Amino acid sequence: MTVAATGNRSAQPDCDRVSVEQDRSGPAAGRTGRDQYRALAFRRILILAALTVALAVSMAVDMALGPANYTLSEVLSALLSPQTASDQLRVVIWDIRMPIALMAVTVGASLSVAGAQMQTILSNPLASPFTLGISAAASFGAALGLVGGVALFPGATQYMVPINAFVMAVVAALFIHFASTMRGVTVETIVLLGIALVFTFNAALSLLEYLASEQALAAVVFWTMGSLTKATWDKVAVTAAILVVTLPLFTRQAWALTALRLGDDKAASMGINVRRLRLHTMLIVSLLAAVPVSFVGTIGFVGLVGPHIARMVVGEDQRFFLPGAVICGALLLSATSVVSKVLIPGAILPIGVITALVGVPFFFVLIFSNRRRAW
Repeated sequence: MTVAATGNRSAQPDCDRVSVEQDRSGPAAGRTGRDQYRALAFRRILILAALTVALAVSMAVDMALGPANYTLSEVLSALLSPQTASDQLRVVIWDIRMPIALMAVTVGASLSVAGAQMQTILSNPLASPFTLGISAAASFGAALGLVGGVALFPGATQYMVPINAFVMAVVAALFIHFASTMRGVTVETIVLLGIALVFTFNAALSLLEYLASEQALAAVVFWTMGSLTKATWDKVAVTAAILVVTLPLFTRQAWALTALRLGDDKAASMGINVRRLRLHTMLIVSLLAAVPVSFVGTIGFVGLVGPHIARMVVGEDQRFFLPGAVICGALLLSATSVVSKVLIPGAILPIGVITALVGVPFFFVLIFSNRRRAW
């Protein structure tokens, strides 16, 4: 533990210098390196604060929209003074719309953090739970429980759907992890392996759909399209708990993960066990990706787009990048929830459809971009 901690501290000067060098063209060019870094850190904090305010506004708008629209003042009144609100307004806001709004936040944050750390440990800008097949594996695991009543963890039949999703997500994540450690495997190879996993699990899922009863088929289709409409306070509590438990684990490894962006050799020279760091991170990523999928279904591209937005606004330093990924992912899915309610008046579209419409063009931009990035 001492060696790893030393490695984490050793990474600080290099990472700080990289951040400062990227901002030398700004108004802080004449200051000392430490003053420049402080100015850059302050600017990043302001950006995170602005994103947090935008997230709060998006959540309020999300709760205001629905079959019966309310004004923002009515929503705030129901939230801040529920005893003075009408019974109908209080029930709609607290029992129906707030769980949906909070589920969008927790699921978006979880998928974004999972994608951010996958991109970090695999040095792959296209990595995310969706593009590398982890979400598809989790959906297949959930479908095993829904259609066939199969529990991959004996004795846990009550929670077999989320547990099945987690087990299959871990299997897919470990496959990607060990494949990435093989000699001669490139970034493009990892993406192709992920695509192969997506097609494999989707084919298996289609077979289960063909064999499923009418009721089970409806539940499986729910997973494939992704929806927040079945959100409950219990599901929100579980996804929030997973996020709260896993974020400190990433925070403790912030310097090690930042140093990993400098290259495996550089990170190893700082005393970081690169192989163990990657394995632990991939296991946590599996948990972050599997639990939301088991509740709301397959929601693609949030884990791809959210981290890239965070990287563009706050940089690579994990102390800022990690909360940035949390807020950007939460804001992205919350805003998508708003869009799903306004595109067709009186109807709520599956949120997975909206994220795909946003994420696919972004995915193409990443693939065909001519800019050379330090991956």
